[in-house]
Amino acid sequence: MSATRQRGYRRLTSTAVALIGAGALIAGCTGNTPEAEGGGGGGGNNAASDNDEAGDTVQIAFSAPAADHGWIAGITEAARAEAEKYEDVELVVAEGTNDVSTQISQVETFINDGVDAIVLLPFDGAALTPVALQAMEAGIPVINVDREFDDPAASRATILGDNYGMGVSAGTYVCEQVGDNPDAVVAEIAGIDSLPLTQDRSQGFADALEECGLDVDNRVAADFTVEGGEEAASNLLQAAPQIDALWNHDDDQGVGVLAAIESAGRDEFIMVGGAGSANAMRAIQEGNSVLEATVIYPHTQAADGIKLARLVAQSKNISDLTSQGVPRRIVLDAPVVTSENVDQFIDNAFES
Repeated sequence: MSATRQRGYRRLTSTAVALIGAGALIAGCTGNTPEAEGGGGGGGNNAASDNDEAGDTVQIAFSAPAADHGWIAGITEAARAEAEKYEDVELVVAEGTNDVSTQISQVETFINDGVDAIVLLPFDGAALTPVALQAMEAGIPVINVDREFDDPAASRATILGDNYGMGVSAGTYVCEQVGDNPDAVVAEIAGIDSLPLTQDRSQGFADALEECGLDVDNRVAADFTVEGGEEAASNLLQAAPQIDALWNHDDDQGVGVLAAIESAGRDEFIMVGGAGSANAMRAIQEGNSVLEATVIYPHTQAADGIKLARLVAQSKNISDLTSQGVPRRIVLDAPVVTSENVDQFIDNAFES
């Protein structure tokens, strides 16, 4: 086994272990009774369990960045929808903000109000760490979503998408499609290069490509917006007269990427998207563009956060685990959606 494959295997094995907790959560927690302090379920696709029955009412506070991006909007919508499934959950939602000071103030208000739990997707994980620590020290469990705090003591549980795994999934798919051509030209349109999540996605992509003897020949970075995606794609297409496969990190910016591709009249390559938006999946279903696949980055993380916050606040377990309590860290899978399996995912997708 090559060094690269070993690195990827270790990373993905760690994800698979974490998914035991995520799978238990998603599958629904069965076989426990409230008296036995069993796990919690609830969810449209979840099996019913005794923990779905109403218990003590808990007040859960939620804060996330401004919904100026389809994925973030989907995050907040999913959190609200999940809370509505439980009559024993009172959800308090702060207005989305991209101002760190404002989000810190929101969490301080939650602490002063004495909520039972906080689900927090921080605009900046490091900047929100101190106030999250304050909440934990005040006895209020914090569920950290998507962007990690830089101190593990700042949260009771953390739910993450797998950015490195996204890159691995995209690269593996590209290898399956064009890996038999050693001269295949692979291009990449990343998100914001300064972000660790973008760096992780690019590293996973490069590692997976290395397994089939390919590498990234042309790469540009955008900014997760439609306008940025169109500009970056236009620059890439001018610089690369021939492309065999293209990975775009984000389906929101992918709207602009596809517009640039259509404007340039290019169709000689396959394209893989990222995040799993509904419009990307519809394009995959229709099959009339270069977009053949997208890699899921779950917008349901905050919905899972609501579930975990309810379990923790009511002192319950995830019943599909033998161990008591709620896992401290859950990393969700990054599956590839194609025309063959899109029907399994599209109803849960977010709108760009």
